[in-house]
Amino acid sequence: MDILIGTLFLVVVLALFTLFTYRAPQGMRAMGALANAAIATFLVEAFHKYVGGDLLGIKFLGDLGDAAGSLGGVAAAGLVALAIGVSPVYALAIAASCGGLDLIPGFVAGYAIGFLMKYAERKVPDGIDLIVGIIIIAPLARLVATGVTPIVNNSLLKIGDIIQSSTEVSPIIMGIILGGVITVVGTAPLSSMALTALLGLTGMPMAIAAMVSFASSFINGTMFNKLKLGDRKSRIAVCIEPLSQADVVSANPVPIYTANFIGGALSGAVIASSGMVNDATGTATPLAGFLVMFGFNNPLEIFIYGAIVGIIGLIVGYICSILFKNYPIVSKEDIESR
Repeated sequence: MDILIGTLFLVVVLALFTLFTYRAPQGMRAMGALANAAIATFLVEAFHKYVGGDLLGIKFLGDLGDAAGSLGGVAAAGLVALAIGVSPVYALAIAASCGGLDLIPGFVAGYAIGFLMKYAERKVPDGIDLIVGIIIIAPLARLVATGVTPIVNNSLLKIGDIIQSSTEVSPIIMGIILGGVITVVGTAPLSSMALTALLGLTGMPMAIAAMVSFASSFINGTMFNKLKLGDRKSRIAVCIEPLSQADVVSANPVPIYTANFIGGALSGAVIASSGMVNDATGTATPLAGFLVMFGFNNPLEIFIYGAIVGIIGLIVGYICSILFKNYPIVSKEDIESR
C-alpha cells in the first residue's frame, strides 16, 4: 500500500509540476530559476558543508556551506522575480524580504509578488514605484512567503516523507520508479534539481536521485554521440548538465526519454540496494550530485556503485541508439538552422 501511495503522489506532483511549467505565465522561466536557486544554495551547501566541512574538516568551508544553505528563500525569490522580468533592484527587494525562509516559500513569493511588482512598474510614475516597492511590495512578499510555509510543510514535504518511507519499505521497486522518473525529468525542461528540492527529498531517495543523474551522463553522452544529435561541445555539455541541451532533447523526446527511463530505472534499483544516503536535498545533477555523495557515504562504495551505474548507462545508451538508429533525428545543427 505504501508503495502505491508513494508512486501516486509522485505522479500527481509531476503532473502539477508539468502543468505549471508549460501552462502558467512564464512557468518555464520560473522553474528554471528555481533550479538555479537550488544550485546556488543547496549545491554550494552540500559540497562545502558536507564534503569540505564534515569530510575534510575545514571549518571555513563548513561555515560557507551553512551560510549558503540558509539563503534558499532569498535565492529563489530573487532569481524567479528576475526571470519573469522584474527590475533587478525590486527583485532583490523581494528576495531580501524572504530572508530566513525556505526555497519553496521564496519561490512562491518571487513568482506571485514579482508579477505585482511588474504591474506597479508599468502603472506607477518613476520615483513613486520605489516607495511602492519598499512600503507595499516588500512586506507583501514576506507575508506571502510566511503564509505558504505551513502549506508547503503540510503538503509537498509530507509527500516527500511518504516517498522516503515508501523507499524504505520497498526500496527496489521505489528505486526503479524514482530512478526512471528522475532521469526523464532531468532531461526535460522541468529539472530534477527543482523536483527533489520541492519534495525535500533526503536519505536513500536523494541518493537514488543523485546517482541516477550521474548515470544519465553516460546515457545521454552515448545517445548524442551515436545518433549524431550534436557536435563535440554539445556531447560534453549534455554529460555535465542535461538541461543545457533541453532544446535537442525536446526535439527528440522518444529516444532520449526511453533510454533515460530504462537506464534510470535499472540504476535506481542498484542504488536502492546499496544502502547509500544523501542528506543534501536538491542535488539531483550529474557531476555535483556524485561529488556530494562523498559527504555521506564510504568513498569506496561510491566509486564502485558509480562505476556500476556508469556501465549501465553506457550499455543502455548504446542499445537504445541501435534501436532508434532509423528514428527521424533532429540534430543541434538542424535546430540552429531553423
